[in-house]
Amino acid sequence: MKINLLELHPDEFKELLLRQVDKKFRIKQLLNWIYVHRILDPDLMSNIPADFKTFLKKEFSNFIPRILDKQISQDSSTKYLLELEDENRIEMVIIPREGRTTLCLSSQVGCARNCLFCATAKIGLIRNLYVHEILSQVFITLKELQDRKLTNIVFMGMGEPLDNYENVLKSIRILQHEEGFKFSPRRITLSTSGVIPRLNDLADSNLKVKLAVSLNSAIQEKRAEIMPLTKQYPLAELKKCLLNFRKKTSYRITFEYVMIKNFNLAAEDSQALIDFIGDISCKLNLIAWNKVDYLPYETPDENDIRDFLKAINKLSSAVTFRSSRGADINAACGQLAGQYY
Repeated sequence: MKINLLELHPDEFKELLLRQVDKKFRIKQLLNWIYVHRILDPDLMSNIPADFKTFLKKEFSNFIPRILDKQISQDSSTKYLLELEDENRIEMVIIPREGRTTLCLSSQVGCARNCLFCATAKIGLIRNLYVHEILSQVFITLKELQDRKLTNIVFMGMGEPLDNYENVLKSIRILQHEEGFKFSPRRITLSTSGVIPRLNDLADSNLKVKLAVSLNSAIQEKRAEIMPLTKQYPLAELKKCLLNFRKKTSYRITFEYVMIKNFNLAAEDSQALIDFIGDISCKLNLIAWNKVDYLPYETPDENDIRDFLKAINKLSSAVTFRSSRGADINAACGQLAGQYY
């Protein structure tokens, strides 16, 4: 089976290809075509010798997922439905906002974590994405943006990134590598629902990446109700894990709190949130739940949001109310789901 050109780390390319080419600069030329010019077809690599092109075509695949659908929101966010080589489908979203452009990419086809407020959960887990399938979303985005700059990448699309740990970490290393996509660690955020063993692994990995934790309630019973993994990884253990993680990184942790009307906005919820994150160097993003027709939750109104913000104003952490983007095309937080599953 052929290896996809986006599957290999630059160091793996060097180890593999040094046996095939007699000049090291040929490998640099290849990496330059892939990551700078964003060309995967050897026939289009003008300074690559014919015999090297023949080898590349014989040993490597240059498959990129097909864009099946593209929907543009009123706020200019764009959702893409992509078809993989095995005909599975994933979604990604390009989000322009205030001088930055963010790619929200997927790490799995579906998700096994069954968070009840999330549309992807209804699919279940079909499979993990390979490295090249993760990176192809970046590749497609750079092509789509043309001369516009991709400034940020967030692993917040379909799937739990830490359930696809090895492939996600390798993808991030390629994104950051000087001979890869050259993305700053400050511009890459990995979001998790709180898979504690993998969080511990990530803390010890020496990988520089910003961490976002999908919290949504700081009350054990409530969080377990909407996020079943909380039964396996309780909030008390998650906090210990995150305090340890914070000691090993220079970046503050971001907590994502999806506000759900009549569920997690009462006085007990605000106090529990203050108690949970108050002694962690962190940022808090508040997000209004985005309606999914077949899920039994309600979006908070302006009064709900104002009252909750007032109730947590004693927090020393930076608190942001993040307006949803792409809600009209089902591309906002929690709404991504393959339409054909």
